[in-house]
Amino acid sequence: MTVIRVHGVKGPTVAPFELFFDLVYVFAVTQLSHLLLSHPSLSGAAQALFLTLAVWWAWMYTSWTTNWCSPDHPVIRILLGFLMACSLVMAAAIPEAFGERALWFALAYVAIQCIRTAVVTWATAGHAVQRVFIRVGFWFVLSAVFWIAGALVDDVTLRAVLWIVALLLDYGAPMIGFPTPVLGRSSTTDWQINGAHMAERCQLFIIIALGESILMTGATLAGGQPSAGTLAAFTICLMGSVAMWWVYFDVTADLAAEHIENSDDPGRLGRDAYTYAHIPMVLGIIVSAVGDELVIAHPGGHSTPWTVLMALGGPALYLAGHTLFKRLVFGRLSPSRLTAIGLLCAAGIVAILVPAIPPVALSSIALAILVMVAVWDTRSYRRLPAAG
Repeated sequence: MTVIRVHGVKGPTVAPFELFFDLVYVFAVTQLSHLLLSHPSLSGAAQALFLTLAVWWAWMYTSWTTNWCSPDHPVIRILLGFLMACSLVMAAAIPEAFGERALWFALAYVAIQCIRTAVVTWATAGHAVQRVFIRVGFWFVLSAVFWIAGALVDDVTLRAVLWIVALLLDYGAPMIGFPTPVLGRSSTTDWQINGAHMAERCQLFIIIALGESILMTGATLAGGQPSAGTLAAFTICLMGSVAMWWVYFDVTADLAAEHIENSDDPGRLGRDAYTYAHIPMVLGIIVSAVGDELVIAHPGGHSTPWTVLMALGGPALYLAGHTLFKRLVFGRLSPSRLTAIGLLCAAGIVAILVPAIPPVALSSIALAILVMVAVWDTRSYRRLPAAG
């Protein structure tokens, strides 16, 4: 059995072991949302943002790897099992990643990126894709120095600076083609991925994030005192998650998957539209999940600025990411999403100035705006595909 994945006419489906691998990241997303919920401050939001970017990068590079390499090959399957263990350690360290468990988090992240790349570089000997992994490995080893150094220092500010440098190296390398001594840099045309598989993997992560939103909604309801207000808030928040699913999956997801599969440069779309543009969508869902918890726990009364930011900022961030995604895939901006983002921002300003607005009203506003986008899309796509 060859380690290189054979791409069929319709593209490979996601393998069962890939779905099994994703279970660890359900826990990771839960940890991230709980971190943001327990630290309602700008510093807490900054930490949650940083750690989400690291978790996404660990998951995303594994998806690129399984796009090229068959998860059914014994070497890749063993590797994925090892990566699951490291990912679980990384996720477990999230609440204290900037504190007592900094070294846990850094070592787990570095092990995921460096060991995976080293194993696949060895396994793909003789194939053109090996040169891609050599370049990737060079940059991960470079950033690993800053990850480990940041974990070993005692000063939290210095740790943050070193880790920001590490993350900038990780995120910046694909943008400039992984320039490497001797090998030089690569172009996106060297990354001959299967577009359908890449699209499906990212769709599944959106499902993971939405699943966390539903989980928090249900857990908050189960742990609270049942009342008419609580049940109303629960229903509205749940429908908000459904509306987010609708906006992404109703038409755009399939059209985008078809577009990347038929693209002359799927590597570019895989990098820009899926690897990068999906980040604000995932962040938006996590923020919205925190907003749902706050609204269900206290549906009445006044809305704090933090509740306003979570309940309305999450959907706005999600729609901003989807706007960017559609722009990169289809080459046009979505007027429905731009209008919705403007409405959410305006509603947020009003809610901060008038704190008497109850939290459940914030979720109702967000739901109405998301439904407006979904209906607008449905009507637009009937006339012109991808015109929403």
